[in-house]
Amino acid sequence: MTDCIFCKIATKEIPATVVYEDGEMLCFKDINPAAPVHLLLVPKEHFDSLAHAQPEHEPLLGKMMMKVPKIAEAAGLAGGFKTQINTGKGGGQEVFHLHIHILGRPV
Repeated sequence: MTDCIFCKIATKEIPATVVYEDGEMLCFKDINPAAPVHLLLVPKEHFDSLAHAQPEHEPLLGKMMMKVPKIAEAAGLAGGFKTQINTGKGGGQEVFHLHIHILGRPV
């Protein structure tokens, strides 16, 4: 999608503070953090939300969920963290590209 901010971040058209990247996903610091550590993990492939995920996305979503604890630990959240996936306007989603919030406070 040409107008998706997260797609533009994933293709490096828009700068971000990247904390993790591989061929399928990218994790960067939220520019409006709701916690001392607030990261966003996004798939490089665009789909609007968890409600728009298809069966072929299952391996990618599994990889993303398995990567969250490692990213959280590397960000200083070994003592615990919160994950959040907002889905649709009613679920508080503001950017319509699936993303996982990783939030916490280092202890």
